[in-house]
Amino acid sequence: MNSYWQQWTHYLPIVVAIALVVLRPLWPLTRHAVTLAHEAGHALAAIATGRRLSGIRLHTDSSGLTLSRGRARGPGMVLTAAAGYLAPSLLGLAGGVLIATDQLRVLIWGAFALIVAMVPFIRNVFGLLVVVAAAVLFGGVAFYGSPSLQLHFGYVAIWILLFGNLRTIVEASRTRSGTSDFDQLRALTHLPRVLWVALLTVISVAAGVLAWRVQYPT
Repeated sequence: MNSYWQQWTHYLPIVVAIALVVLRPLWPLTRHAVTLAHEAGHALAAIATGRRLSGIRLHTDSSGLTLSRGRARGPGMVLTAAAGYLAPSLLGLAGGVLIATDQLRVLIWGAFALIVAMVPFIRNVFGLLVVVAAAVLFGGVAFYGSPSLQLHFGYVAIWILLFGNLRTIVEASRTRSGTSDFDQLRALTHLPRVLWVALLTVISVAAGVLAWRVQYPT
């Protein structure tokens, strides 16, 4: 009985993450975490490609906006536009690898450092509240959490990013606002919008599969 219970508690963080992403009353709150990672992806890609980061805004409807200055076209701009939907899944996969290699504290402190690094670039009050809340949460777990709490928190966090990013891609694929990342990628590359949706969906699913394999090897 004890080993059976331990097996189920091992998968409990995934169940919690799925509930936080799938259940309609919870998703509007959980989506802020995914948006935070999404905008961090835009920001990191902009900096990595030599663009100048102007600012990040996080909105009450859980949308976000990252502005950078530089060339209006070219590979750097394409990577910056695509990085939003790449970042949550890649961060989730990286977190899974860190947990699998007994680097849990690197995961939690690294996430905390990334969140704190975003503070100077936040350009609205609500966005600042979201970032500060995330920093307090990760900092509290890093400073005061027991090893068991840190482990389960880390699992839940990475699976929220993996499942949540896939849901945001599906939602965005159904929206024809003309201003989404997919619309921007279509305008930058002249490739069909559906191709970008398919590509980023495949990458998101692949990241989830790889994260599962490293965390729950057969």
